[in-house]
Amino acid sequence: MVVVAALLVMLGVWFKVCSERVIRDHYLALCLAMITLALAMTGYLLPWDQHGYWSAKIRTHLMGLTPIIGSSLERLMLGGESMGHLTLTRFLAFHAGLLPVLFWIVLRLRSKSIASTSHSTLCGSHRPYWPRQAWSDTLYAGLLGWGILILAWQPWSDTLDVSLRGAPLSAPVDPSAPYPSARPEWYFLFLFQFLKYFPGNLEIVGAILIPSLILSWLVVLPWLGKGSVLWRTRRPILAALAGGIIWLSIEAIQEDRRNETYQLARSQAKTVSLRARELAMSMEGIPTGGALTLLQEDAKTQGPRLFAAHCASCHRFQGHDGLGNPLQDPPSASDLSGFGSRAWITGLLNPQQIQSPQYFGGTAFIEGEMTRFTQRKIGHFDQHQEAALRDVINILSAEAELPSQQNLEGDQAQWRSLDRDELFYEIGCTECHPFHFEDDELQAPDLTGYGSREWLISFISEPESSRFYGEQNDRMPSYRTEDILTEKEIGLIVDWLRMQ
Repeated sequence: MVVVAALLVMLGVWFKVCSERVIRDHYLALCLAMITLALAMTGYLLPWDQHGYWSAKIRTHLMGLTPIIGSSLERLMLGGESMGHLTLTRFLAFHAGLLPVLFWIVLRLRSKSIASTSHSTLCGSHRPYWPRQAWSDTLYAGLLGWGILILAWQPWSDTLDVSLRGAPLSAPVDPSAPYPSARPEWYFLFLFQFLKYFPGNLEIVGAILIPSLILSWLVVLPWLGKGSVLWRTRRPILAALAGGIIWLSIEAIQEDRRNETYQLARSQAKTVSLRARELAMSMEGIPTGGALTLLQEDAKTQGPRLFAAHCASCHRFQGHDGLGNPLQDPPSASDLSGFGSRAWITGLLNPQQIQSPQYFGGTAFIEGEMTRFTQRKIGHFDQHQEAALRDVINILSAEAELPSQQNLEGDQAQWRSLDRDELFYEIGCTECHPFHFEDDELQAPDLTGYGSREWLISFISEPESSRFYGEQNDRMPSYRTEDILTEKEIGLIVDWLRMQ
């Protein structure tokens, strides 16, 4: 709203450039608008979050396009060759030190300019500045202040937590993580959209040349002869510029609304932001390593990222890559959403589902012994055998000790008293799988601790181990023994899978 107020003042003065005093006001209003935009630009980085970081990175890049002084100007703002803590220090110095002083000086000069003469120059009447105009300015300032408070508090949002009101705050800065939801502030959206028409080497035209020509025209505007074409057309030109800015801003918003990739990235960024706040407000608080450490060690944040990078080429999670991104290629391994739960195992042992893409449909096991056993034997179970199978599923799922099933297993624990060895033998599981016993002749994966944290970490680390698939392993790499993932990264994936 401060930016809007400064721009409105500037436009009001520009439309009335007609006297020596208003010429002076023109330059003061121009300086006021420039300083206000500079305050907004430098202040956006100060929260040191992802949105501010990447927005500032784009701005400093555009500064670097300036001919001759571009590289020096960019290094001056960055405090070096790349963005870091020196950049934050310099932005803070500009935002909280130099620019407020300049803003106060220009504002003071403009106030004196208004108060030193009658108000007739601007509105045609001969009333003095005090008291009517002074009270009007006070009223407008009060309304502006209340508007800022209302926007910050957002009383129309009944579901918004108190801690989330006020200035927006995205996730802590992580230069190594891509941030496709980065967008400039709303008052720079027009420039963001405008630059789309100047790709590649033409970027300097849209970012530097054309804005410089417009700014130069504004600088010389008060000195143009009243009979010149540029003077007579100043108001239509200003109206066209204002209309163009509004149109480009609306177009940028509409394009983003139609862009499914951007909307998904924005949703993901919001999820990470809320998670960062949730972790920061926990009993442990922010560690000495900084807020980013919270997310780097959080399974809910890193798990889906690691899954998308290393697992989603074969597996799916609820049909997507773990981050919500749809994938074009069909899955070549099972969907791991709910892995180890009663529902997941029930689907695996369903003759109609085992060959679906959810389970073995894209794997080498689609015609394997497990598939034949499920379709030929389980598919013909009688009621007694089906009841025994449900007990087997409950027992096997309990091995995982999933957090989501703690209450379920505590309330329905009558199967714990059953003879699990007899049940697994009756159903036929232990003909191929070891279960709380060792037998080197059995070739199928050991079901002892199936789906537990230790079982999953060991399985992902080395699926070719004799404890799991051995020589029958279907393309799955040994993530730990081949140094593809660290033990910590595997643990983050496992913890995330188990919390779903």
